[in-house]
This record gives sequence, structure tokens and C-alpha cells, in this order.
Amino acid sequence: MLKTIEKKFSAVRDELQARVPQGPDLHGHAAVLLALTDEPDPQVILTLRSQQLSSHSGEVSLPGGRWDDTDPSLEYTALRETHEEIGLPADQVRMLGPLWTRTTRWQVEVTPWLGIVPADAPLTPNPGELDAIFRVPLAWFFDDPRIRTDRITIDQTRIYLPAYEYEGYEIWGFTAGVLTEFLVRVLDVPIGRRDDVPVRALS
Repeated sequence: MLKTIEKKFSAVRDELQARVPQGPDLHGHAAVLLALTDEPDPQVILTLRSQQLSSHSGEVSLPGGRWDDTDPSLEYTALRETHEEIGLPADQVRMLGPLWTRTTRWQVEVTPWLGIVPADAPLTPNPGELDAIFRVPLAWFFDDPRIRTDRITIDQTRIYLPAYEYEGYEIWGFTAGVLTEFLVRVLDVPIGRRDDVPVRALS
């Protein structure tokens, strides 16, 4: 499956690379890593944010975080934050390139980066930031096993996002949005709005 992913991603890589926010001042920007394990059936590495954090506590997320003024690029931000959060060194990530920059409900511009990591890489959650690290087989999302559809409004645009539950972890909001966009726009997985699941409006 990884060869298929790389082949399909190569068709959009240059266009996406040209859209990555640049400049000496990237305040208000962040970057996350959509990390896939290097194995025949790749898995997505996800984290559970600590209940003790002041924002997004207890939420499932992709490793990553805010741009720092010492970061030379958003790609560097994604790798630095990933290392800080889950202990994965940058030299163990084979970066394929950026995905589509998304705006959160809190008006933060976040650029996800697609990377391949060793399947047996030892990962350790930063106790100050995370309660857990877990993996989800990428193919699990193909059948759209959503538990509901969330409705949010960003920049006066209504967006519908699927929400999932995997082994007790709820995957929703921004993280579900990044995964869904990757599945639909890169892998052509037919995920869309469904009328047979409850819709929850987010404030």
C-alpha cells in the first residue's frame, strides 16, 4: 500500500509544496506529522493529549505543534514537535511532503506533513504533554466506520467532519479532518457526508 500512497501523492506534491506558508515570521502557524508506519499495511500514529493541558486536553491529535521563531520552516516544526512529543528523531522520518494547510476553529493555520516512519520505532509519550500514543491501521478508515458527523463553521463556511472511535479513542475534529482529506484527495477513498449518522454541531 505504501507504494500506492507514494505514487498518488507524487501527483500533488509539487503543487502542495508551492503552497506551504513561508517567511521569517510564521506566528499563528503550526505543523503536524501524519506519520505512517513502513509496513505492508501501514498504521497512523496518533496521540492522546494530557488531561492536564490547558487547551485541547484529553483530545486525540497528530504529533506536532506551533511554529517557534527558531524554526527555519514548518517542516522543521513538525519534526521538532514530533520528537518532543513522542521521542521520534527527525532522522527516522522519511518526509514525503506537505498536505493541505487547514485553519482550525481557533484561527491557527496548520500544515500537516506526510512522513513514513519505521514500524518498530520505539515511541515514548512526553509525560507533560501526552497521556498515550496509539496506532490505527490506515485501511480501517476505508469503510468509513464513523460514529457521527460533526458540523462546524470556519470562515463562514459550514464543514462536515466524520468522527470515529477506535479501541476507546475518539478521533474527531481537526485530526479527523486531516485524515479524511488525505484519504479522499490522495487515495480516492469515497468518504463524504452521510445522512444515516447523527450530526453534532460544535460551538
